Amino acid sequence: MKKALITGISGQDGSYLTELLLSKGYQVHGMIRRSSTFNTGRIDHIYRDPHNGDKARMRLYYGDLTSTDSLQNVISEVEPDEIYNLAAQSHVRVSFDMPEYTGDVTGLGTLRLLEAIRRTGAKVRFYQASTSELFGSASPPQSEATPFEPQSPYAAAKAYAHWVTQNYREGYGVFASSGILFNHESPRRGETFVTRKITRAVAAILAGKQEHLYMGNLDSKRDWGYAPEYVEVMWRLLQHDEPMDLVIGTGESHTVREFLEEAFGYVNLDYQDYVRIDPQYFRPTEVDFLLADARKAKDVLGWEPRIRFKDLARIMMDADLELLGLEAPGDGKCLLAERFDGWHRWEDQIVSMDK
Repeated sequence: MKKALITGISGQDGSYLTELLLSKGYQVHGMIRRSSTFNTGRIDHIYRDPHNGDKARMRLYYGDLTSTDSLQNVISEVEPDEIYNLAAQSHVRVSFDMPEYTGDVTGLGTLRLLEAIRRTGAKVRFYQASTSELFGSASPPQSEATPFEPQSPYAAAKAYAHWVTQNYREGYGVFASSGILFNHESPRRGETFVTRKITRAVAAILAGKQEHLYMGNLDSKRDWGYAPEYVEVMWRLLQHDEPMDLVIGTGESHTVREFLEEAFGYVNLDYQDYVRIDPQYFRPTEVDFLLADARKAKDVLGWEPRIRFKDLARIMMDADLELLGLEAPGDGKCLLAERFDGWHRWEDQIVSMDK
């Protein structure tokens, strides 16, 4: 049984990756930050009480990317075959307000993890979650050969993490790959990220719980994909014979305004009647146009996205409508998403918590 260690397991990508790996027979070990409140909502559906005597296929450990000791302790105890580094301060706008913290966690945190691998002598395959924000103001489409032009503290921290991952691959022989993932969304996306902010607001407006939605720049263009498909690429990347860096995206770009049109239009509303512009949501430096050239991922891994922009908006709208007890319009839930539903249907997955 292969063992995987996931930092950021309680996030959107961490939860989907956990489901995928469990479905493939892995034992999954996750690292979460200690908090006085529960912060495991996205993975609670996998949890089983360890006191029932069954063997756990998922275990959680307290740790933090700011603590070298905790990283070395977890790696030494777990002895993983694969490590997926998904943890970060990942909100771009927040990184302008908390640049030092973002650099410490997102940038130096990756270095600490790689150094823990080197010091413990762990023979692991390492995945680094890079981001399309690295490209910043670079002209689209962006590929593996496109120079980085980061436009935020978050992107600059991710650039450091990306290059130090490459340095440990070349300098110390660590099997380290980076997935340069363009925006990927789902019903588990954090509520302050723009797509989920929109779909959640549309459902609340329809339910009479909210009057307006306050937004920033509506003309930014992004390449949006479906998160469960992207975590599959993470896994495929570590199964490849050689470590590498790969751009992952759909090859389509749409504005925030277009997402508003899709989400509001899905329930027969006009976004212009509800959306208000608030300057506080504009970034000091903006990324205008991100568009993936993911041909290498197709050539090397045989990967292509199946969920496209309109279906993505529909999947997210269906989920947020359901959360408020509202009926989805039309013919119900998007059938294209059904293949991912089976990842979190198990009878025998037992989870325990090491405190």
